[in-house]
Amino acid sequence: MTEKPDDPGLAPPAGPTSSEAALPSEAALPSEAALPSEAALPSEAALPSEAALPSQAALPSEATLPSEAALPSEAALPSESATQDLSAAIEALATAGPFPETEGTLDRALTLVEYLRRHCPWDAKQTARSLVPHLLEETHETVDAIHVGDSNALRGELGDLLLNLAFQVVVAEQEGAFTRGQVVEGLEAKMIRRHPHLFGGGKKEPWEVIKAREREAAGEAGGALTGLARGLDPLLRAHRIQEKVAGVGFDWDDASGALAKVKEELAEAEEAIAGSDPEAVVEELGDLLFAVVNFVRLAGAHSVPALEAANAKFRRRFEALEALARERGVPIPGSSLEELDRLWDEVKRRERGGVE
Repeated sequence: MTEKPDDPGLAPPAGPTSSEAALPSEAALPSEAALPSEAALPSEAALPSEAALPSQAALPSEATLPSEAALPSEAALPSESATQDLSAAIEALATAGPFPETEGTLDRALTLVEYLRRHCPWDAKQTARSLVPHLLEETHETVDAIHVGDSNALRGELGDLLLNLAFQVVVAEQEGAFTRGQVVEGLEAKMIRRHPHLFGGGKKEPWEVIKAREREAAGEAGGALTGLARGLDPLLRAHRIQEKVAGVGFDWDDASGALAKVKEELAEAEEAIAGSDPEAVVEELGDLLFAVVNFVRLAGAHSVPALEAANAKFRRRFEALEALARERGVPIPGSSLEELDRLWDEVKRRERGGVE
């Protein structure tokens, strides 16, 4: 007869005990081959030494970390529209060529002027205004070299003109007015605005239309004729006036309209000369000259070089006439117009193939 336990709750379970079940079975333990070998473990030498670890002093202290106030605020960051505008400008320049790179050869003129102003008393005391006569003189001498067609003379005159331009830039920099970089940047920006078809800014437009828009954007008062330099000679000024008003649409369709105006003004000048009012003569002759300048422009030429060429041709022929008169013993002065005119016609015949 089997003896019953005193407490049915203490009866041994039929399976393994709870502690025995919690132990992993032999099959669940990793095999000896799966354990890393001693060679696979890092050696003591491979571990970083204490010296190689950053010292506490090398770690950034709390004071060296940027404070919250030093970090840029959200308002200080560029807006999305500003970023897009900047990207568009960079892309426009990138697709425009870009501008050819230079080695800064012309900067040597600026360096030369800086040296002169440090070491030469005369150069040091010059101002933008005191240098104006020299700038004008060198400009005229450069133009003369161009008209003569002398490349050696032109090279020298361009150097003199460059020196004067460099003086103006350096003087302005030293006075704090502007920098050489701002001069070039302003030039580049202006050319980009006025050549929209080259820089991805739109279709080609007349310069005078673009300039009028620039004046409006800048809030400048005035119209199409605003900004003409006061120092222009009357012939060039007449040409520029006509160019400017033509740029905003006030112009003949072609040269035939301008030629008809010349004939009209010529008739009015004849009438004034036939009258007895000297002021009316001056006025009508002025109108005639202005109309001729406009006709020249619409015919595809420029009055200034056209008149320069006419002046040079007349001088060349008259000097040839004087030489011919000396050869033949014809006194000048002292000969009649008819005799001098015969010499003139002979000089013209000798210029065979030339334009009369």
